[in-house]
Amino acid sequence: MDIVVTGRHCTINPELKELVTERLATIERLRDRVIRVEVEFHASEGTKDPSDAVEVQLTLRSRGPVVRAEARSNDKVQAFETALDRLKSQLRKAADRRKTHRGLRAAAVPDVVATPTEAEGLNGDGVETHSVAGLVVTGDGPLVVREKEFSTAPLTLAQALDEMELVGHDFFLYQDADTGRPSVVYRRRAYNYGVIHLNVS
Repeated sequence: MDIVVTGRHCTINPELKELVTERLATIERLRDRVIRVEVEFHASEGTKDPSDAVEVQLTLRSRGPVVRAEARSNDKVQAFETALDRLKSQLRKAADRRKTHRGLRAAAVPDVVATPTEAEGLNGDGVETHSVAGLVVTGDGPLVVREKEFSTAPLTLAQALDEMELVGHDFFLYQDADTGRPSVVYRRRAYNYGVIHLNVS
């Protein structure tokens, strides 16, 4: 298992890198076939809340779906430990789901790629504008749009639930393998889930 530790706007000392490597060794017990774990520390400049000064994102890549967890803190080690706990929790939930739905395997889904801002400039009144996902935003907002694209294969409902748990989101968009319809599975209160199917005419 390869472990890659990087820092954005911050330095990673050898002691921290060694700690991260030792702590991540436990991941292989929870998920086999792990190929690579990417650990990114990001220091936010000028944040209003010092407790959110450091963000850590863990990305686990294997032959199955990508698993991701993140956390914020005012301390690099604390942020890493919180993100690692969340990653382990997501892996355990996914493992529990697989035990319930024996025989089902989640299809591999490539990592999400964010599309950058399309165009920037000034409107007729000299106010700054930029275009994101086909929408023109004037000034500072308040509209904030982030466009994402990713390739996928059709999934069953059980597989979509598994994918949602692994990425740690409250919803997951997928194409239903049985009907071919665009669908969204989402988390409701407690441990209940909902699903929305679209009829495209």
